[in-house]
Amino acid sequence: MRVLVVDDEPYITDVVSSALSFEGFATEEATTVAEALSHARTGTFDCIVLDVMLPDGDGFTVCRTLREEAIATPVLFLTARDAGPDKLTGLGLGDDYVTKPFSIDELVARIRAVLRRTGTAADDCRLRVADLVMDTEERTVSRDGEAIELTATEFNLLAFLAANPRRVLSRTQILDVVWGDGYDGESNIVETYISYLRKKVDRFPPALIHTVRGVGYTMREPRP
Repeated sequence: MRVLVVDDEPYITDVVSSALSFEGFATEEATTVAEALSHARTGTFDCIVLDVMLPDGDGFTVCRTLREEAIATPVLFLTARDAGPDKLTGLGLGDDYVTKPFSIDELVARIRAVLRRTGTAADDCRLRVADLVMDTEERTVSRDGEAIELTATEFNLLAFLAANPRRVLSRTQILDVVWGDGYDGESNIVETYISYLRKKVDRFPPALIHTVRGVGYTMREPRP
């Protein structure tokens, strides 16, 4: 499933894209009306998460234009505009309306609900990297056919890495998605859980979890 995330705030696009990747979605980002229309017109997206206030116009215009062009991709507005008339306009044009500040968990649930209502919900809940297979619905993990037992947090961290193969994820991105925005617990919690995963997942060769010094962590097969 592919989601287009449209917002001119880099923090928002980064957090939303990371959270959706963790849930198994592929994402692309746009920051303007022009970029949003260009991406959406390809017809390759299953849902659009769309800000209302953009540098060169507004999200309502984007949605109106798409509908006039018979592009029916579901649209979920994600915006700081929480006035009643704006909500009514957004719900009249699109498929849902979420106001900022927002909960990542609620946003993902609302996107899934939109996809179910529009008949485009994803059926495949499996993530695969090399011989690692994760079922995000049954919450099972295996390598080379052998089951691996993980705690809930270990599973969430591994799923975030597996949903973003070859992408280097920073400690901040991992904290925001796995532990939640605003986490203020132990400062080395990410490093601790990466070590737990390595003992359980990378006891099978080859190692899949890699450190990119000074940047973060990534999951990939070893380079030849």
